Amino acid sequence: MAELPKLEKKLEKMTVKELREIALQIPEIQGVHGMNKEELISALKKVYGIEEKPRKVGGSMRELKAKIAKFKELAAKAKAEGDLERYERYRRLASRFKKRTRKLARMAA
Repeated sequence: MAELPKLEKKLEKMTVKELREIALQIPEIQGVHGMNKEELISALKKVYGIEEKPRKVGGSMRELKAKIAKFKELAAKAKAEGDLERYERYRRLASRFKKRTRKLARMAA
């Protein structure tokens, strides 16, 4: 087996272009150009023997955005009915899920 290229910085901090350049030098990794950043990082970690820690943020981006839309709709309905207490509760929940989407996006970058 050939010598693995040395990693200059953390995989998560590298750009997709940098990750592809490294992955192209490793014959065990196939289909490099069709991979996104998460897939490249996962493949490189497997080759380098780096243990992947599972990340739990609260679901996928699609699920979180669906919840945000639901709570925004409920908040608008509560505001139209004049129930400000329920409106605030739903607005806060939508805000909380919005923060989770930002956190999930940061972790993926």
